Amino acid sequence: MTAAHLRIYTINKGFIDSWITMFHEELIPIMNDAGMKVESTWVNMEKSQFIWIRSYGDSFDNYNEMTVAYKGCDWWKANVDRVKSHIAHMEVIEIEST
Repeated sequence: MTAAHLRIYTINKGFIDSWITMFHEELIPIMNDAGMKVESTWVNMEKSQFIWIRSYGDSFDNYNEMTVAYKGCDWWKANVDRVKSHIAHMEVIEIEST
């Protein structure tokens, strides 16, 4: 079984291209360093949505530890405002594989 989040981010108009670049080039490496895995990503261009799945292993037991590592890294601290400036709304749904 895999514990994961389905995440649907509404990206501010005009920011989707820069979000996709930043996500793949900058955010995925620091999530990987924290033990998180980005399983897949999609876009709904009509609604300016970035949809993705991030997994945490067999359970959510290490989620808090991974989040502290991710949000505690130097890159996140230096870029959190830039990241948040792209996002108008976030929906996070806890999911598990069957």
